[in-house]
Parts: sequence; structure tokens; C-alpha cells
Amino acid sequence: MEYDFDELRPEVIREVGFRERMRGYDPGDVDPLLDALALKVDDIYESLQRLDAFLADPPAPERPARLTDIAALAALLHVGRAAREGRAIVHAAQVESGLRRVPDRDETREERLARALIHAPRSEAPDYPTTVNGMDERLCLLAVHAHPDDEASKGAGTVAKYHALGVHTVLVCCTGGEEGDILNPAMDTDEVKADIGAVRRAELDAAAKVIGYDEVVLLGYRDSGMPDSEANRNAASFAQAPLEEAVGRLVAILRRTRPQVVVTYGDKQERYPHPDHLRVHEITMAAVDAAADPSQYPDSGEPWAVSKIYYTAWSFKRIVLMHEKFLELGLESPFSADWFKDRKPDETDHELTTQIDLAGFEEVRQDALRAHATQIDPNSPFWFGLPPEVMRNIHPFDDYVLARGPRGDGDLEDDLFAGLPSPANAG
Repeated sequence: MEYDFDELRPEVIREVGFRERMRGYDPGDVDPLLDALALKVDDIYESLQRLDAFLADPPAPERPARLTDIAALAALLHVGRAAREGRAIVHAAQVESGLRRVPDRDETREERLARALIHAPRSEAPDYPTTVNGMDERLCLLAVHAHPDDEASKGAGTVAKYHALGVHTVLVCCTGGEEGDILNPAMDTDEVKADIGAVRRAELDAAAKVIGYDEVVLLGYRDSGMPDSEANRNAASFAQAPLEEAVGRLVAILRRTRPQVVVTYGDKQERYPHPDHLRVHEITMAAVDAAADPSQYPDSGEPWAVSKIYYTAWSFKRIVLMHEKFLELGLESPFSADWFKDRKPDETDHELTTQIDLAGFEEVRQDALRAHATQIDPNSPFWFGLPPEVMRNIHPFDDYVLARGPRGDGDLEDDLFAGLPSPANAG
């Protein structure tokens, strides 16, 4: 069968390719898919073995939490995620072998043509950017966060989505989170407090695995605590680190991983002016500039120019909708009057440039947050007060503000890589 592919726009192929991948289609032979499934089964089996060992010696109600308990939680969460990925691989193998037909949908002519290209025999496909398959390994998304648990609360679903597309995902965590309050009563023990740094690192590793980060890099600083605290004056804290040193560490990471897109925090943080969050913004912007300048940090690798920088955001509309839904269901809303005092719906929402659709990844944030057992109360109404099926229909997006770089088409971008050259031509 012949197809005329010349009129197709890259962004349409990228979107259709993503949609087909989410349905389970993955171009290639069946055998590699079955090999991948075998590896996934082994992965699940190993996690189940760890769980069996844990359940053979369950914790007594009075026994303090241990690091092994956190590891068991991580294993449990990983089993669920691995099982979902395994089902996707089975579906893909069925599609490739002809046992299952990719479902039709209402599509434009251009979308139908793009899907024909994606499903065409490889000999018929033109020499087109590898975004035909969704994304490829040459794309990299790097997120810079302040503490363990920030990677879960801010953009977890986005990272999971791009990881599923094959984008290389990197997390830079600037501090160990040693000053975070223990908000889960079950974890508020002397043993946990005595080793809080190791506990929080174990939680970070568990959450990163749930989300799908390919690499976790610790910048190596201590949690700065809040302003005027003893922790804030600690010489090892992030807030006290020489700016040039902290920027240099991040420059080395940027040049090694070569991300096209960096996600960080904005400079407007009046509602939660944590010193480490402010510092993250400061060093990220400086490091992106320095990474592209061959005269700066010449011993830290070849220069690399980041194409786009995004700030994480929470739309005010999301907060209003959640608050209204709590009241509609007869539940006490965690959003007090202070949330709405002196705020208007468009106060920050007009600054939003990008919304990432989290269809299929809506619950990643909650799963990752549960891995942070010290920081997140499993009964928290803020994070878990509304049922997942309700949350899916309220605001199934992650919100961002594009700080630098080319903006994609439309009022709101739906792709962090929008506006960039195709991977085949990038770099």
C-alpha cells in the first residue's frame, strides 16, 4: 500500500505516535517485545521475593518503622508499576502479531495518515524523524528539585509519561531533606529520627522508581530548613553553599546528561519562600547559562545549550475545583480561607503556558507520594482526600510556565518538547 506522507506535520506524528504507544503499539518485531516481557516478569518476581521476605517477619504494631519496611513499600509499589508495564508489553506483542487490532477513534484525515505511517511496514516509511515512535533516547528531560518528595508532588505524572515514551529522565535533588517534619505518625519514631538522612534517601529512591526516573543525582547539600533557623546557618546547608560551587556541580550534570528541557522552580515563591526552593531557581538559571559557555567551568565537560526551561506550577483553577468537589461530596476541604484570601482565579493562571495531559498517569503522583512515608500522612486529605476517579475528572494535567525557549503552537502547549527540532536533527 502506498501513502503520501509529505503533508504531515511533525507535531501531529508525535501526538499520534504517543497515543498509539499508550494503546500498546510499539513498532518492531514480536520477539523483542516478548524478551522485554520476560525481563519484566523477572523484575516482578524479584520484587515479590522481597515482599515475601518482609511478610515472613511482619512488623509488630509497637515496633518502630525500619528501613526494610520502606524498602518493602517500594517493592510493593514497583510490583504494581511493573505489572502495568507488563500488560502494555503483552498488548503491544498482540498488536504486532495481528492478534489484536489497534482501536479506531474519530480522527482527522491528517491523524489517520499519521497512524498509517506509524503502522506501515518499515520499508514503506520514509526517512522521518524518530518521533514517529513517540520519542527517542536522544531526548532528555532533567528536573531540578530541592528536597526528596518535591519530585513526587511536582510533575511526577509528566515525568512518568515521557519516561514511557522513551525520553531519558534525570532527577537532580539538591538536598537530603534532613529538616523535613515527620508528618506520618507511624514513622515518628526515635529510630527514624536518628537516621533521617538515610530514611529520606530510601524514600527518594522508592519514589523515583515509581515515577520512572532513569537517573537520580544528589547535588550533595544539607537541607537548609527555614529562615533564621539553626539549620539555615549550617555551613553544609544548601543556603550557605558558595553560589559558584553549587552552580558548578549542576553545570557538570547538565553537560554530561545533555537535556533539551529542564524543569525547575520559578522566582515568584511568596506563598512558600523556602530558602532551598529559592536557591534551586537561582542555581538552575545560572547553571543553564554557564553550561552553554565554554569559558565557564572548562573542566566540567563539553558545553551544552539547554533549549527550554519550565517552571512547575499549580493552577488556581485546580485548587478551586478541588475545594468545590470536597464541599459537593460533603467532605471537609483541606483548603482553608487563607488559600483564597486576596486571590483571584486569574492571578497566576494567566501565566501558564503549558498543560501536560496525564491520561493514564494521573495516579503516579499519589503513588510516589506514598513512598515518602515520613513526609506524607497516608490519611492526608490534601493529597488523598478525593477518590482517584474523581481527581481524574477535575484537572488531569500538570501545569507549567515556559521561562525560556521556543513556544509551541496554540494557547497552551501540550508537549514540553514542542517547538524544538526533531531528535534526528537536534544536537
